Amino acid sequence: MLPDADALPGILLDLAVPHEDINELVALRRTLTADAGALRLLDECVEELVRDIGEVGAGMPLGDRLAEAPAALGRYFAAYVFVAALPHTRAFHRERGVPDDIGRHTLADFGRNMAFHRRQHGTGGVLVPQWLTLHFRGELYQLGRLQFERARLGQRTGRAVAASGTDVTPGEPCLNLHIPGFYGPLSPEACDRSLGLARAFFARHFPQERYRVAVCHSWLLDPQLKRYVDPDSNIVRFQERFRSAREPGAEPDRADTDPVRFVFGDPNLPVESLPGRTSVERAVGDHLRAGGHWNLGHGWFPL
Repeated sequence: MLPDADALPGILLDLAVPHEDINELVALRRTLTADAGALRLLDECVEELVRDIGEVGAGMPLGDRLAEAPAALGRYFAAYVFVAALPHTRAFHRERGVPDDIGRHTLADFGRNMAFHRRQHGTGGVLVPQWLTLHFRGELYQLGRLQFERARLGQRTGRAVAASGTDVTPGEPCLNLHIPGFYGPLSPEACDRSLGLARAFFARHFPQERYRVAVCHSWLLDPQLKRYVDPDSNIVRFQERFRSAREPGAEPDRADTDPVRFVFGDPNLPVESLPGRTSVERAVGDHLRAGGHWNLGHGWFPL
């Protein structure tokens, strides 16, 4: 299913791949097609990726297979896997009636991922291939400012939600919220619009799945942020949508590198030299320099 060299640039543009990566991906295609072993690995990866497409939680652990790719293709091999899987993803979208613009905006996260790779490493590549399996398997959709993943409540989160007095149980369907970068402010209005789109989208295109709660697991839900940012900031107003999904007495989930990665682009940057151009940058850097830790916050709200 790998497109030919003439068709490949247009497909990469549709996936929002950074322009500086396109020529190299087109040129390396010759290296891939000349290597019978690499082509066989590509076919196997695509077959495993799209097997049971649309089924929640049935995805493949892609990393182990990507490690088998020839060194000459290593950092770009995942890109060819996703491009070759694209016809299967689009067919699934058509089967479910997913509008073209939603499919396009969802799969543009592929290009965003490559932009993050270049931002962190200074070279082309796919930063977190496993994350993208959700998009290409029909488990995640970009709906306005937020991304929504078809998921199921884990044991810890499900127990915490049930403890609030609801009849929600661990293992039932939920929507897992993600906050993509490079997409403007996380304003209350943008979030409200996304949630409205999500309620309509999943009711129409996945009517067999009843989503009663939305959950989010992110450093942006760490309540310590409120010490550093304005009470009327977008971050605080986003946090206030959620009820805690953390079990009482549970140990905090340390996430010191998460804010450094998402705010500054590289989790390995030395804390001492983190800039403070914005309130969020100052919050992240000042807290770590003072010996503090950032934690993964866990929240939920009813849909």
